[in-house]
Amino acid sequence: MKTIGVLTSGGDAPGMNAAIRAVVRTALARGVETVGIRRGYAGMIAADFEPLSSRSVGGIARWGGTILQTARSLEFQTPEGFQEALENIRSYGIEGVVVIGGDGSLNGARALQNAGFPTVGVPGSIDNDLCGTDMAIGVDTATNTILEAIDKVKDTASSHERAFLIEVMGRRSGYLALAAGIAGGAEVIIVPEYPTSIDQILAEMRATRVRGKPHFIVIVAEGATPKAMEIREAMSATKTGFDARLTVLGHVQRGGSPSAADRLLATKLGSAAVDALLEGKTGVMVGIQGTQTALVPYDEVLACVRPPEEELLRLGTIIGL
Repeated sequence: MKTIGVLTSGGDAPGMNAAIRAVVRTALARGVETVGIRRGYAGMIAADFEPLSSRSVGGIARWGGTILQTARSLEFQTPEGFQEALENIRSYGIEGVVVIGGDGSLNGARALQNAGFPTVGVPGSIDNDLCGTDMAIGVDTATNTILEAIDKVKDTASSHERAFLIEVMGRRSGYLALAAGIAGGAEVIIVPEYPTSIDQILAEMRATRVRGKPHFIVIVAEGATPKAMEIREAMSATKTGFDARLTVLGHVQRGGSPSAADRLLATKLGSAAVDALLEGKTGVMVGIQGTQTALVPYDEVLACVRPPEEELLRLGTIIGL
């Protein structure tokens, strides 16, 4: 290959820019040019391409978001849109693409691969819900953002003897809720994988009051059952000794300068993706397993949702006591 493409797709994640930098500079070191595809698959259809040089990616590793921007494209999922995208990248001279994103992005990469166009995926998803990798780009930064919010909320919760529900991202996976909740000492952590009941939560709330705690912190993943608002309403209607409040962190979890861990992970994965692409090892996602990179076929990655670690689930039930 003489020219490869790189795109970011789906939800942005801190560290994507570090991955882009690694792709461009690894390719240059191997005598290959890199073309940035702006706005993900939507930009592929619109032929929104930009040659990237070493200077194009200078200093970007510390920035949140993605310099290539990102979008979700329904048109790419149509036969007409897909064919137009494929023709555009081929006519521009792009011979393979590194796709940085989550499950939807990797589905697109698999479709291109199945059509005979070489692709390699890089996991960029703050939910950490992709099988085949222990960690995805953006997870560490998002976890620390949530932890900072928990610490600050706990200060005011203790001062006013209040219960606080903090809703965090995690539509399919409770990793963020578990990791941040354990680190922040939350009393209850609710995740999509293990539904609980409002009665159980209220019982724990009363027990916490009896133990003399001045606060009650509940971390709720957005995809969990029951929903954070339902719990808040039940708390307000029940005499538990705590005044209840709800904080929804929302998209603040996606932003901010990536942590050192995310920059290093993104650099390692982005560089390994270029090596795999140039060596013909395509149709795979580059994951991190232990301390080593691993090439995982798309079908394996997309066949499941990464389950939370049993050890985290166990710790989540005892740390907040």
